[in-house]
Amino acid sequence: MKRGSILTGGMSIAALVAALSTAPARADNTIVLPRPGQVGVGISGGYGSLLKSGDLGGLFGTGPTLGVRLRYRMRYERAIGLSFESQHFDIRQFEPHFPASDTTLDGRSDMRFTLSGIEFSQLFGTRTRATKMLMVGAGIAQGSGRTTGGDTWFPGDGTYVSAGAGVEYFFFRSWAWDLSTRYMAVFLPTQRVHDVQAALGVMFYASY
Repeated sequence: MKRGSILTGGMSIAALVAALSTAPARADNTIVLPRPGQVGVGISGGYGSLLKSGDLGGLFGTGPTLGVRLRYRMRYERAIGLSFESQHFDIRQFEPHFPASDTTLDGRSDMRFTLSGIEFSQLFGTRTRATKMLMVGAGIAQGSGRTTGGDTWFPGDGTYVSAGAGVEYFFFRSWAWDLSTRYMAVFLPTQRVHDVQAALGVMFYASY
């Protein structure tokens, strides 16, 4: 997928977020909106792309992502949560071989990031079915990949920071669609990687 397709997908999500934000202020009787103190558990799938900057950004392009998130609703329309995400990126162009420190391996075929971090959200419209949010986060990034011969290679571990926007749209009791888009800057030992992601999932808030 080209960068233009990623941008088009991001614009589509933004348009959907804007459409959901016009939902009626009064929630249906089947909707139970979360209160401060409640915890949401969510899972999402998405697609992302590395921007063409640095060695890794030039080598690897797009791929799917899977994320699990915990979100704790706080007072004053804020939330804090934990985020665990696995991202996969395919190589842009076939690589005949990959020189390692003491041997020569087959060419690299993909790269993966496992991201574990904390995320803060500012919420808007918490008394409506469509809760908008702006997010910032930070955490640990662990990198790995596979070669065409099935060997494992490691681009190194580091940290990341993220910023994004999204919406929770409640469709039944405490269940909500969770749409989001994020930019992540991943800081590895020798370089920085720019990562853009768009995701759709479900979020459930436990009642007590």
